[in-house]
Amino acid sequence: MNRLMTRHLDIGYGDIPIVQDLNVEIPSGQVTALVGANGSGKSTILKTMARIMKPGSGNVLLDGKSIHQQSTKEVARQLAILPQNPTAPEGLTVSELVTYGRFPHQKGFGTLTKEDKQMVEWAIQITGMEPFHNRPIDQLSGGQRQRAWIAMALAQGTDILFLDEPTTFLDMAHQLEILMLLDKLNEQEQRTIVMVVHDLNHASRYADHMIAIKKGKVVQSGTPAEVMTPGVLRDVFGIEADIVPDPRSGVPLCLPFDLA
Repeated sequence: MNRLMTRHLDIGYGDIPIVQDLNVEIPSGQVTALVGANGSGKSTILKTMARIMKPGSGNVLLDGKSIHQQSTKEVARQLAILPQNPTAPEGLTVSELVTYGRFPHQKGFGTLTKEDKQMVEWAIQITGMEPFHNRPIDQLSGGQRQRAWIAMALAQGTDILFLDEPTTFLDMAHQLEILMLLDKLNEQEQRTIVMVVHDLNHASRYADHMIAIKKGKVVQSGTPAEVMTPGVLRDVFGIEADIVPDPRSGVPLCLPFDLA
């Protein structure tokens, strides 16, 4: 059974509707990629599913309960989100940043328990940030900084992780570094990962499930093979493309050659 789903979700900014009557299910224990053109509503949907935005109507259900009717701390113990381009106070170290991830579990004056410290150490270790744990965030490379933020999200100890374009502004090597880390977290920790992905081929390579969105509506969802088709790409992105198998994994790759 899938733990996370939306039912008849309407989302907008003021009087401007962005998403209407959205019904999606997020496969538990898999990596899901939301794809679509700029302005299609991907990030809006992600933020609403993560309880950052409130829908105009409809529900986001987590284990059958509306997340917008649960307390912030209750939801934060179950899901974590890494927004686009997060910023940290000047001078904040990696260890200090990751410690913030334990806030939903703390009581009273927020003293770290033994379990809190173990989770912080584990999150720093699994993201490969041990050599930088005392280094200020603003002295890290883009890829290191992104791994530090992912470590903070992991320290929350949630089964569900949301990421809004986690590879934005990173060079090719750092993009692969982040995507391979997320793949490792999914395989070894069975985390449910939902991410907005700009690069279609990254989505196909690293996601089990894809949801293609156009103007706030789902055009197609399913495996990469079901979503990465010439017809879907023509409809969603307005491009003509050849779909070829990845020579190593066999997943479909997109080679655009013209505008539709």
